[in-house]
Amino acid sequence: MESGQQPISPKLFSRASANQRLIAAAVFLVIAAGFTLGWLMGRFHFSLYPYPCGFKQRYNLPCPTCGMTTAVIAFSHGHINDAFYAQPAAVFFCCLAIVIAFFAFLIAGLGVYSPLVERQFALFKLRYVFVVLLLILAAGWAVTLARAIAQNSGN
Repeated sequence: MESGQQPISPKLFSRASANQRLIAAAVFLVIAAGFTLGWLMGRFHFSLYPYPCGFKQRYNLPCPTCGMTTAVIAFSHGHINDAFYAQPAAVFFCCLAIVIAFFAFLIAGLGVYSPLVERQFALFKLRYVFVVLLLILAAGWAVTLARAIAQNSGN
């Protein structure tokens, strides 16, 4: 590097393209609609799937996603402790959805885009992200299984 020459540093923020803003708006709206649906389900006490869980009926144990709907409804009403008790993994996924919605709102509404974030996500391999999400779901299932076994043995 010659004397007086400045090092090239990546821009921290740049202007989002129209396509990026449209995708971000769609992501934000889908997440907002999901939380709104959870709030409505808790407020008006209706269910999207009225049938009982086949896994729970057959094995008398909760399935891997048992408690997810209850946790999302509690989370959307602001009852974080109740949501965590129902399904700990759902609380993590809800928090992740809120973070994603926040950044999607920034991109869609303000047109703020960070190439630095895109570069960091390019380093992640999709299969590793999928494995981590499955591990989080398995950990949540382990907690609900342990709780169900403890309740069944206490009766």
